[in-house]
Amino acid sequence: MARIPKLVGWTAVAASGYGVFWYAANRSIYHPLRYPAGLWEYRELIGASDVELLSGGRVRLHAWWVPAPGAALATLYLHGNAGNLTHRLRALERIRAAGSSVLILDYRGYGKSQGRPTESGLYEDATAGYRHLREKGYPPPRIVLHGESLGTAVAVDLAAREPCAGLILEAPFSSAADVAARILPLLGPAVIRGFNSKAKIGRARTRTLIIHGDRDEVIPLELGKALFDAARPPKTFWTVRGAGHNNLADVAGPEYAARLRAFYAQLTPAE
Repeated sequence: MARIPKLVGWTAVAASGYGVFWYAANRSIYHPLRYPAGLWEYRELIGASDVELLSGGRVRLHAWWVPAPGAALATLYLHGNAGNLTHRLRALERIRAAGSSVLILDYRGYGKSQGRPTESGLYEDATAGYRHLREKGYPPPRIVLHGESLGTAVAVDLAAREPCAGLILEAPFSSAADVAARILPLLGPAVIRGFNSKAKIGRARTRTLIIHGDRDEVIPLELGKALFDAARPPKTFWTVRGAGHNNLADVAGPEYAARLRAFYAQLTPAE
């Protein structure tokens, strides 16, 4: 049997080890909860109806439609990397109270949706939600894209490809590599890439509101500011003093709804 040169052998081992680490690191981005886990019993309480979407022509997604009577705007809400849509009940209520109907979808692999989450898959899922709103009769000047955490990267990608009335980003980041660099300064950016919002947001021709807590323990405030710097005007950056990653609206209190209402008022065309 031919002997494998040591250099070739160690190179293969290193490449294999890197591949395993890369796969594990990138899979760790997603923390979905599949049905029946979640707060599904609250659907009727908030007045939501079930919606089925088809993503990429093959993956069936589950979503909720939460109407706001008399609202001119419809928000496509793109949630973060953990849980499922049932864990965003308070966000749905706040958006509706501020004056917008809401479509919230579960990405592939989350909640009742089929499939397994991937970066390209999440982008396809957001497109499916956007097209559903168009089919319901909402033109782009009536559609708001609202992302939180990982969902901000999905919202930015969609806004860079499709027209919309406005873009709201809560606790956003410039890129996955920039976040990884804060955790593992050398190795992190080498294995975790993608979700590069900073490279895309300049193509989003819409009004943008970025909301970030100055005590965010997951995504540092400066990464949100770096994304803001790359965005086109008109744009607004709102720093919520004392807020962490998961309690922006709670810490902001009544000002959160007031900010949303003011933002919506800037988007709604005069009748």
